[in-house]
Amino acid sequence: MVDNLSKEARSKNMRAIRSTGTKLEATVSKELWRRGIRFRKNVKGLMGKPDIAIKKYKLVVFVDSCFWHVCDIHFRMPKSNLDYWEAKIERNRKRDRAVNAYYQEIGWTVLRFWDHEVKDDINGVIDSISKVIEAKRNKILDTKDR
Repeated sequence: MVDNLSKEARSKNMRAIRSTGTKLEATVSKELWRRGIRFRKNVKGLMGKPDIAIKKYKLVVFVDSCFWHVCDIHFRMPKSNLDYWEAKIERNRKRDRAVNAYYQEIGWTVLRFWDHEVKDDINGVIDSISKVIEAKRNKILDTKDR
């Protein structure tokens, strides 16, 4: 299938795709903040530059795009320039696995949510994050009581 955009138009389109500060990240951030959960966004000092990080609870959250991170439900491989896209998508998947392994090795919790999960059930996403925080908060309190 031939691209229906000119090379210049496609280049402009691809440049407009944001890696940070997406609407979905903003949606999650605003709801966390509304519920009193404080965090940092896109922390450069942490591996993978997580969308949301709460160092106190050793928690990182990623909001993954169905296209760039290969959602089983919505991902469709582009038909043109297949060599480029296969290599690009595989690099993304490999990097995601490495980031997950890194945080697990150092005792952090990694939560990943697909963009469609945020769109379809923001309350469920926030509840999942809240439950992890509450469990970690309780664990810290139990440790202090000893």
